[in-house]
Amino acid sequence: MQYTPKRIIAEPVAWQLLYVLFSVVLICSVSACGKIEEDPVLTEGVIYCSEGSPDSFNPQLVTSGTTIDATSKQLYNRLLDFNTENFDKVPALAKSWHVTKDGKFITFYLRTDVAFHNTDYFTPTRTLTADDVIFSYQRILDKNNPFYQSANGQFPFFQSVDFSKMVNKIEKINDYTVRFHLNYPQSSFLANIAAPFSVILSKEYADSLIANKLPLSRLDSQPIGTGPFKFKSYQIGSLIRYLRHEDYWRQKVNIEQLLFNITPRNTGRLTKLLTHECDVISYPIALQEISSRADLELEQVTSFNVAFMAFNTQKPPFDNPLVRQAVAHAINKRAIINAVYFEQADVADSLLPKASWAYDGDIAGIEYSVSMAKSLLTDAGLGDGFSLDLWAMPVQRAYNPDALKMAKLIQADLAQVGIDVNIISFEWSTFLKKLDKGEHQSVLIGWQADHPDPDNFFSPLLSCAAVETGSNRAFWCNPQFDELLKESLLTNDLNKRKALYTKAQRMLMQDIPLLPIAHAKRSQARLAHIDGDILMPIGGISFENIDKKAQD
Repeated sequence: MQYTPKRIIAEPVAWQLLYVLFSVVLICSVSACGKIEEDPVLTEGVIYCSEGSPDSFNPQLVTSGTTIDATSKQLYNRLLDFNTENFDKVPALAKSWHVTKDGKFITFYLRTDVAFHNTDYFTPTRTLTADDVIFSYQRILDKNNPFYQSANGQFPFFQSVDFSKMVNKIEKINDYTVRFHLNYPQSSFLANIAAPFSVILSKEYADSLIANKLPLSRLDSQPIGTGPFKFKSYQIGSLIRYLRHEDYWRQKVNIEQLLFNITPRNTGRLTKLLTHECDVISYPIALQEISSRADLELEQVTSFNVAFMAFNTQKPPFDNPLVRQAVAHAINKRAIINAVYFEQADVADSLLPKASWAYDGDIAGIEYSVSMAKSLLTDAGLGDGFSLDLWAMPVQRAYNPDALKMAKLIQADLAQVGIDVNIISFEWSTFLKKLDKGEHQSVLIGWQADHPDPDNFFSPLLSCAAVETGSNRAFWCNPQFDELLKESLLTNDLNKRKALYTKAQRMLMQDIPLLPIAHAKRSQARLAHIDGDILMPIGGISFENIDKKAQD
């Protein structure tokens, strides 16, 4: 649908909460709130109110944060994980690993007791082996693999980091030892292996689909993994039901079932939390009010993320760097932090957050200056202004809680320099598909880092390879920039890498294919008797360690 608002309407949080409280009273008066306690999910499991539907049940195929939240750490495991405090790589399905001095051979030693999910549609006959690891990556690397073809060859994260060029072959040493042969050393290889997209699938399940002549797409829509929960059912746009993986290798999972209640409206999610219809909700509003209630808890983490406005550099007038610079100078980021994030974010003067070791504080951010913006437009031959389409996400994300409100603020800012902004949005899956095709002129979107290596901010968002996969929303390809990224990955010397990333950041400040706006904290609200950490600084959310304590 298309929006053409005439003025900014910023609904205060207090009024949102008043609206929600009125809704709660109305709901209770017509439906007897006490009866929801009869739902067995409320006593046997956890209900999570999410903001949107997943695009797939296999994170190999997408970069959507909504999909990562719903799948990666619920259904699957990876060879390695990240320590949530210092971001070091730690064992997961691989109990240990070894990297040769030249960095070109990485050997993983697998656990021997990892069971796959037993579901209504698949019964495994063996535990995880090297064959499953090799299959999981070969379906990404081998264009002749039928499961490469069933996914139409779309593995955006892996393609954005040139995974197929990096890996020469994967060797099975024995049933529990796998060796990756790299064409060249790559300093972020282990971080990519620990990323939420690098999930391990069941080769036996894949073989059974072929043997029984079933659609190969079921590998990604009816998932089989090794994670703490297994897939039970999915009602599109409504709910996902997972059951506890009884034979989970890591530990006993406390909750018997996990239900994702898909609730796109933020007021709707808050209403469900207040009525205890949901145990946990994503991206809550009214944070101060939630914090003041004894029956609720607010969880926050400082995430590696960035919200940005991407300019489609393949479409005029954004094929002209002067126009991109003008728009960047016309946007008041501080006002956006106040109105959209309620100070729960930092102004972004770089793609990298300040917590990154490669962040360069000596690079000055883009100054908010209406006069400078007007001067640049005049230099570009657009002193009389122009019209542009600005796409705004229809869902909340960790990096942007309200893209439509942000778009309205930007609309008002750009009107001051003669630019007429037409705000456009679509249903989320349609929005992403159209973005991948480059149909947008400009877009408000962002990035939640998959791992803490700075390359994860640069390669997936701005490399030439990422243009092909669609994750480069600016469709900007600069061979010099790509060369800086490649050089930085060929060395483990942090000083050399930081110097190269500083050059990359300076290049982006000059060319501005996208405008970083904010680095946000991620919030979640829950009922007080839900115990354990759900939010992860890297890689979305996890219900693996959650417990539901008895209520007083």
